[in-house]
Amino acid sequence: MDTLEYSSSELMIINAARLLRDGDVVFVGVGQPNLACNLARRTHAPNLLMIYEAGVIGAQPARLPLSIGDPTLVSGATAVCSMYDIFSLYLQRGNVDVGFMGGAQIDRYGNINATVIGNYAQPKVRLPGSGGSKEIAAWANRCYIMTPHQKRRFPEKCDFRTSAGFLGGRAEREAAQLRGGGPQAVVTDIGILEPDLSGELVLAALHPNHSVEEAKSNTGWDLQISPALRFTEPPTQNELSILREDLDPQGIYIKSSGG
Repeated sequence: MDTLEYSSSELMIINAARLLRDGDVVFVGVGQPNLACNLARRTHAPNLLMIYEAGVIGAQPARLPLSIGDPTLVSGATAVCSMYDIFSLYLQRGNVDVGFMGGAQIDRYGNINATVIGNYAQPKVRLPGSGGSKEIAAWANRCYIMTPHQKRRFPEKCDFRTSAGFLGGRAEREAAQLRGGGPQAVVTDIGILEPDLSGELVLAALHPNHSVEEAKSNTGWDLQISPALRFTEPPTQNELSILREDLDPQGIYIKSSGG
């Protein structure tokens, strides 16, 4: 029986880490995706290779990096090059297995909005924008998204498409000739959404102590349920210990409400 206590952030980070494979080349930013990659490397994927947008390849940060330009990323790295080289010689050539994504909105087909909430000309909220995420979404072999499962974050259609998921469906993404495979999973604090044959996100897995009804009520469209719905394993003591004691001892990214 599940008796360990953990935050919703820890739940998402651990489940995202479990999606990574040993030997994956991962284009990663700071924050929770960074923790997921380092957790995977310390558990089941010791040969995982991390690439940062600033031009760091094979990063082995000695502490929690504050930004993609934090000097700690350079120490022990395999190589350091320009941002141009990272995007043109690695990402666009198909040498990046996984891109980690995030955003304010993720819609029915996995498109991401990180630009504006509301009308573009007169937005309610102006967000940070794309950075390198538009390129990552287009060219990474697989994309994983991490976000809390809230109705405002999952509208049927994004207010603005910052990064391409499956656009209006798989056929539309293929017609746009985007080489990457698109979003393969959206990890939330309720479960995991995965694209069906049409590219629509469906509920593929539930976390412990969460329900189908909860997922549906926190989604802005009629969320379909995979006929092969599965249930994730709860976080282990080892995974939680690595996160709390080694990777984020100050609790900068792992503390959140919920359990």
